[in-house]
Amino acid sequence: MNFHQRVQRNYSQLSESDKYLISFLENNFEGISQISILKLSENANVSTSTIVRCMKKLGYKGFTDFKFRIASETLHQTDEELINFKNMDKQIQTAILKNKEEVINTISYLSSTIIEDALEAIKYSKKITIFSRGFSEFIAAEMNTKLQLLDKHCESHGDPNIIRLKAEHLTKDDLVIFISLNGETEELVQAAQICNSNSVKTILLTTNKDSSLYNLADINLLGYKSSKNFYPEYEVRSRLPLQVLGRIMLDAYVIRYYE
Repeated sequence: MNFHQRVQRNYSQLSESDKYLISFLENNFEGISQISILKLSENANVSTSTIVRCMKKLGYKGFTDFKFRIASETLHQTDEELINFKNMDKQIQTAILKNKEEVINTISYLSSTIIEDALEAIKYSKKITIFSRGFSEFIAAEMNTKLQLLDKHCESHGDPNIIRLKAEHLTKDDLVIFISLNGETEELVQAAQICNSNSVKTILLTTNKDSSLYNLADINLLGYKSSKNFYPEYEVRSRLPLQVLGRIMLDAYVIRYYE
């Protein structure tokens, strides 16, 4: 089990200090295997005892064991793929690496248990409803079409008013799939609260494990969102991690039940 999988599996058991440390590590992952515990304590502004306790909650023996395993995980991760782009503009290389980073890290977040839970929820649902907003609606449309082709009763909605109304009429035999990059879209959170109250099964595709939707959903498929944004003035961040999650989930469903 890699670092990202350990975090997702144990996240509900972590304290706020632990979560702050995890966030710091994720944002400064490069070179973390070379840093001392004292330097990490100074940079992250947390005590060394907090670091050790957090590592043990994640299943490591301590900070040294954590560093050793991280080094092993990243040993063979090189940028050899860029050799074909060595004469290309550095900024374009950065864009290529950004997409590679999001795909690889998103896949590393997945676990077989979560995928199996999602497949079972899809298999035994009477009706599937997909709720999304903005650019995430394009991913919802693709998933909706694929599920219909698999003879599942599925519909997709992106209008805020319709989302709220539909959520109120779902039953425990239904399944809702939420697609949300930040997990805080107001109407989606409200719909999730309604689903939660009515015991409606929910799956979430997101990149924010600290979000309201993440805490409300039954099954969370977590993706990795790069900190790099080439359109900082607009809310058009990449949905690539969500698309990867959706495709893996449905491809796995086809393999499990149709091949």
